[in-house]
Amino acid sequence: MSALIGVEGILVGHATDAVGGTGCTVVVAPRGVVGSLEVRGGGPGTRETDLLSPFSSVNELHAVVLAGGSAFGLAAADGVVRYLEERGFGYQTPFGRIPLVPAAVIYDLGLGHATSRPRAEDGYRAAAAAAASVEEGSVGVGTGATVGKMLGEEGWMKSGFGVASVALPGGVTVTAMTVCNAFGDVLAEDGSILAGARTGGLGPEEVREGAAVRDGRFLDSHAYVLTVSDHPRFDARAEHTTLSVVATDARLDKTQCGQVARMAHDGLARAISPVHTPIDGDAVFVLSAGLRPVTVFQLGCAAADAVASSIRRAVRCAWSLHGAPALEDL
Repeated sequence: MSALIGVEGILVGHATDAVGGTGCTVVVAPRGVVGSLEVRGGGPGTRETDLLSPFSSVNELHAVVLAGGSAFGLAAADGVVRYLEERGFGYQTPFGRIPLVPAAVIYDLGLGHATSRPRAEDGYRAAAAAAASVEEGSVGVGTGATVGKMLGEEGWMKSGFGVASVALPGGVTVTAMTVCNAFGDVLAEDGSILAGARTGGLGPEEVREGAAVRDGRFLDSHAYVLTVSDHPRFDARAEHTTLSVVATDARLDKTQCGQVARMAHDGLARAISPVHTPIDGDAVFVLSAGLRPVTVFQLGCAAADAVASSIRRAVRCAWSLHGAPALEDL
């Protein structure tokens, strides 16, 4: 299923390795946009994000890379830089244009082949494929995404990449593009568990006394954490992270982008529980690609709504891969 981005100047493309269980997604803004980010998780993996600080002098960026492969996947940004340089896009310096391409990664080495990870050529391919609409589901950076890691890979579920937009008065569009690879469960609009750690055939000794089990299917990860006195059990191969890029055609400066990114994290808190744990690397980028007037209050509220909806889309649009069942299979 394809989703329209709806923000002029923003294009999105995927590179997918279904066999290896990984991939990358590139949000391309070749003529440059203003952007910032907010990191809330305790285990981030990023590249060139310092330039998004309001204290940094450069006031533009040209793409954002979201990749699987943990730190190895940051290499995908090299291919995006090459793609943009070949086409004459980048920050103007006295001796040439330099494409500025921040990147962030999820840990997906446990789903497919641990030696498979996005490389520079994958970043180049994703940038070349970028368009005004993009496929959702188990593609691009969402290829290896899973959620509900509390009981390890026996209980996790497949997630992916999702897109959601909110329209504001005055014609402003706010679009969130999110890969959900969370340690916690994904919650539906009514607060029930939409996708997460499943108890499966575990016996009472394995699911500790006091942990909530819903319909014999889901372990309530939040409730479970509150019942244990030691470190929650999780599969060491199943590290985590939810990444979102929020794009808008509203006019924002870098500080305002950072404020919106901070508010947008509320969307993660509404749709994921527990969230922002020490083993998640949760980050939200905000890109301003237009000139339409709007208040940060409005935009921040809309961004939180769009992020929450895109997380739910990420699990609703996913399909099973490498033994991880998708929502449609339950």
